[in-house]
Amino acid sequence: MDDYRSNINVWKEYFNLIISQKKLFITLFILNIVIGILDAAFPLFTRYAVDNFIVNSSLNGLREFMLVFIIIALFQSFNIYLFVALNGKMETIISYTIRKRAFENLQIQPLSFYDKKAIGWLMARLTSDITRISEIISWGFGDLAWGLAMMIAVAVSMLLLNLKLALITLTVVPLLAVVSIYFQRKILSAQRKVRKINSHITAQYNEGISGAKTTKILNREEINLLEFSNLTQSMKAASVKATLISSLYIPIVIILGSIGTALVMTYGGIRVATNTISYGTIVAFISYSMQFFEPIRQLATIIAEVQSAKASAERVFFLIEEVPDIADQEEAVEKYGDFFNPKKENWPEIKGKVEFKNVFFAYEDGELILENFNLTVEAGESIALVGETGSGKSTIVNLLCRFYEPTRGEILIDGINYKDMPQVWIHENLGYVLQSPHLFSGTIKENIKYGNLDASDEEIIEACKLVNCHDFIVKMEKGYDTEVAQGGSSLSTGQKQLISLARAIVRNPKIFVLDEATSSIDTETESIIQSAIDKVLKGRTSFIIAHRLSTIKKADRILVIKDGKIIEEGKHKDLIARKGYYYKLYTNQYIEEKSREVLSNMPSET
Repeated sequence: MDDYRSNINVWKEYFNLIISQKKLFITLFILNIVIGILDAAFPLFTRYAVDNFIVNSSLNGLREFMLVFIIIALFQSFNIYLFVALNGKMETIISYTIRKRAFENLQIQPLSFYDKKAIGWLMARLTSDITRISEIISWGFGDLAWGLAMMIAVAVSMLLLNLKLALITLTVVPLLAVVSIYFQRKILSAQRKVRKINSHITAQYNEGISGAKTTKILNREEINLLEFSNLTQSMKAASVKATLISSLYIPIVIILGSIGTALVMTYGGIRVATNTISYGTIVAFISYSMQFFEPIRQLATIIAEVQSAKASAERVFFLIEEVPDIADQEEAVEKYGDFFNPKKENWPEIKGKVEFKNVFFAYEDGELILENFNLTVEAGESIALVGETGSGKSTIVNLLCRFYEPTRGEILIDGINYKDMPQVWIHENLGYVLQSPHLFSGTIKENIKYGNLDASDEEIIEACKLVNCHDFIVKMEKGYDTEVAQGGSSLSTGQKQLISLARAIVRNPKIFVLDEATSSIDTETESIIQSAIDKVLKGRTSFIIAHRLSTIKKADRILVIKDGKIIEEGKHKDLIARKGYYYKLYTNQYIEEKSREVLSNMPSET
């Protein structure tokens, strides 16, 4: 049943893509029919030439015959030129259409989707799989139309020339049909396995490149090579099997076609010898038998490619049809818009009050992270979240940002249940700075403007001055037009962090989230970034996840989270005075930092 449903969905998507370009497809379809019919007409010219010029040893009418033949040949050449040009156009349009749909769907997927899908898995679908689909829709289906048109034209021509000889030629067709159905299933199964392993290879390539530094540090080169070799061996075995199946199919088609031709030559030769059919007719029939089985041989290849493309199509169309775990309500979209068509004029202004009401949350594995969690944060209040790894700090922030949604309970923004609004409403008013900020390929200005495409140069400079990164930017050779390289690899961690702060602030968010923003930098840079953070957070509701507790002393309220519950809350001084859980965390960290400071200042032995 699943295979049946898969087949229906894939062919439905193929049909929808074709309908989206129906004018171009109809033009190609008609063109292929014309080409097929004209291809089938050439043996008739041969028959006429043999019977009238060669057998009769006459040149009477040869000039007119050659003129008509040349005109038709030139017309066919023009048709083939159009076929190549229009198919190339179709391939490009189909690739663009599918990639656009896939990319749009990826934009609306929540974080939970990316938790489950590897980058390589996605890249394989967006590149090689889509290329294979566009090729088969444009060239494969085009060749299919040509082949069917030519076979029908050839069959009709043979039946009109000589019914008995035609039926003898076509006796192998039923057997061909049975063979084709059998191999079609085998090829599809083999190609599915090939495409699946190909995704794993793409994923491993991506991880190997992005994790090159870790590989060097852990001295895993040999182990990685062994793992990759095992994977490529699996790919080799699956590919060889798929190729063997395809290579068996095509020779069988050739053998059956040759049998059909041999039958024509045997029976036709006898009829020529007895003068019951003309010599030109048998020559035409031999040409027709070869022409009839030539499309079948090509169709054998096309069927193999269609099965391979079908395996790719299943993966791509399932990606396109992936329903987000978090979806906006229809009423909200109608009134307030969505990611691609926001209706900002209808949005209520966010002041920044946040409420968690009886919130429960569990990940897909069923592990309960938050249970009956309640929290009220006033507009403009700064909240620090501290606790051990896995205590639920990041979950609280991710729920606030609507990267995930509560299993039960409500989250209110200024008294509005955020499920009654589109996701873009909260995201548009959100500034988020990660522990390891990601910068895109391009200039520093382009990366900051990524936060607000409408930001002027003056607004960008003002944001950079506010977060203390203007000075080091202008000292660079090209200033704000300096290329940062992929991932910001040409900048230090502190510089990337300050640029990401500027990117967040240029969008003027009402709610700010800082996720371990100073945990990966030195003390001096931390001081610069902390000063920038203090400026940025003024007047904004903020949630700060902090590893270094010394950075959250100025927070309006510190929440100590353990097992998804708030076990302590208050200002830094009050929590220290209580000498509870926070006090232990702070003093232990303070002792560790001082110990490291003392050790680093000790003179080295000579």
